Amino acid sequence: MYLLIAGGGKVGSNLARGLIRGGHEVTLIEQRSQTFDRLEAEFEHQVHRGDATELFVLERAGINRPPDVVVAVTGDDEDNIVICQVAKEKYECARIVARVNNPRNLQHFKLLGIQPAVSATDLILRLIEHEVPEYGLVQLLALEEERLEIIELEVGKESAAAGRRVSDVVLPDGSLIISVLRDGAGFVPKADSVIQAGDQVLLILDPGLEAEITPQFAPSRAAAGADG
Repeated sequence: MYLLIAGGGKVGSNLARGLIRGGHEVTLIEQRSQTFDRLEAEFEHQVHRGDATELFVLERAGINRPPDVVVAVTGDDEDNIVICQVAKEKYECARIVARVNNPRNLQHFKLLGIQPAVSATDLILRLIEHEVPEYGLVQLLALEEERLEIIELEVGKESAAAGRRVSDVVLPDGSLIISVLRDGAGFVPKADSVIQAGDQVLLILDPGLEAEITPQFAPSRAAAGADG
């Protein structure tokens, strides 16, 4: 696989190292002279100096091939948007990945059709949510183009799903239980698998169904507080 990475900072350079170790072909673009000199000593001909928002720089780096994936991970969100738009619309690159430095800009990436757009802040928040059960529902993955989501819910002791077989759990159309995590191990449940309190259940669903699904697995906090 051939990847073109715009931005040779910590994210871009580490990404390039990992991909090269995995046997992939990588071209790295970096504008800053000192950073470029350091990268050139390591990556040699695989790094190009220049502003990746400029067409001649992208073409010199090999965007006309085109790359299997274009990754924009500069420290400037506006640059990342421009790089991805040019790669997608002018050079018809099928896959683009963008770094979002300021999570407030994430919606701008989505509105422009730049997906996936990865915000480190959002990823850390999701990791925190995953480790703190009080958060209840955790969105693990949003597939924007396919209009699907994957969520995780912890089964409460008083929930409707606790002690029931998968086939007996009432779910709305457009949702499906795909995995159950129990005692540190996961498995794909069968229709007669029994869901237990404390299980972490993964579901794939159409966006907007979370409010209907959550009460089946996690009773409301208000009810839980009243019981306590």
